[in-house]
Amino acid sequence: MWDSGRVTGNDAHLPAPRPTPDHPHPDAAAPSLIAIEQLEDAKDDLRAAIKDRRSQLDRKALDSSARDITQQVLALTATLGLGAGDTVAAYVSRHAEPGTLPTLEALHAAGLEVLVPVLGPALDRCWGVFTGQDDLAQLAPGRPLEPRGTCEEATAVGRARLVLCPALAIDDAGVRLGLGGGWYDRALLHADPAAHVVGVVYDEEANHPPLPRAPHDVPVHGVLTPTSWWQLPAA
Repeated sequence: MWDSGRVTGNDAHLPAPRPTPDHPHPDAAAPSLIAIEQLEDAKDDLRAAIKDRRSQLDRKALDSSARDITQQVLALTATLGLGAGDTVAAYVSRHAEPGTLPTLEALHAAGLEVLVPVLGPALDRCWGVFTGQDDLAQLAPGRPLEPRGTCEEATAVGRARLVLCPALAIDDAGVRLGLGGGWYDRALLHADPAAHVVGVVYDEEANHPPLPRAPHDVPVHGVLTPTSWWQLPAA
């Protein structure tokens, strides 16, 4: 287990496996249709507020946080004992998200296989292998940059020992506020139950007060920010 506080480097231990679809979080009760609508409205309000705050970050702050994220990810992979030949699933950041491009380059340079999302037909959950920024392209309007190579099936994420997920906020129970499409909640159903699933946010977006959670929301069991990473006690 990781320590429950914020830890880095050799002071940490390996995290326990995350909850799986067959063993969901006990708090995930099925709400009524009205409750679901209210829950989604609450999520949308939170998303708007966090996106507005992120939009005020300048280029210097974004570049600095991207470099810091890279150092934290490399520290985490070292603690997990990941190296050449292992697989990490991550994502290509966009807009004012915590920047991941330097992280993807560093993991690839270290010999790890790096998977990033590819949105297939009807937003199917596919994965592509990151081989460098020059291989990324915007394959459709409004989508993140994606690898030009072969699109692998959703089950490819099962190879990953570490999965880095984008988020807008994460609370202490591991509830992750995403962008609203449900892509990762569905994609994580194919992850290895022993994989270490970690949400990436800015420092002020971690340890959020309890977030609204729907039954389909898959929790993360760790958090990574520009300054640290840690396991969530409830994970």
